[in-house]
Amino acid sequence: MDDSRKDQDSSASTPQPTSAFERWRRKAMLVTGLGVTEEERLEDIRMHHVRQCESKKEYLINYSPIVVFMLKHLKLSGCEVPPSNILCAPCDQTRSGGFTPDPGAVVLCAGNFYSEQHMESTIAHELMHMYDHCRFKVDWANLRHHACSEIRANNLSGDCRFTRELRRGVVSFSKQHQACVRRRAIESVTANPACPNEAAAERAVNEVWESCFNDTRPFDEIY
Repeated sequence: MDDSRKDQDSSASTPQPTSAFERWRRKAMLVTGLGVTEEERLEDIRMHHVRQCESKKEYLINYSPIVVFMLKHLKLSGCEVPPSNILCAPCDQTRSGGFTPDPGAVVLCAGNFYSEQHMESTIAHELMHMYDHCRFKVDWANLRHHACSEIRANNLSGDCRFTRELRRGVVSFSKQHQACVRRRAIESVTANPACPNEAAAERAVNEVWESCFNDTRPFDEIY
């Protein structure tokens, strides 16, 4: 092999200092906001949040007791959930997650979680909706159906633990858990496009409260 060929091979196999420098420079620009548009900077932040979310999601679907339990029982019910159906995406700041009945997917709002436990309870909450949809053929336009699933999801996912309520600024020592489940169920049903007003949501929650609050399937008791 002649010397010129050796030089070409060496040049091709050795990373160029300029490319590493350019990556560093680009990262610095995105962090500082200098030399990039505001939209580019925000997009970089969004993608960083998505990558963090995907990493934490991967850990939870393999090692979180409640998430692993829910995924197992969804599979036993004939509704296996592949990891690709639990996806991270940018959302508005008011939400942490959501469930889409068709095609059966959970959306996690990247950047909106303040802790791993917050993401864990969000995944469990949405998987409970998926379990209800699979097992009980929920009609989400039926306010009573929706209310029942919201009661169960808030009751069983860990969403209404005392520490979660404390972070929301809600402090109550008398039937705190039940009050949280009821309040959050009413809020969710009120947001249903089929719900005319909050009074209708509250009525639907009250009508199914006793049976749905006491229905802990697939758990033996409140988690």
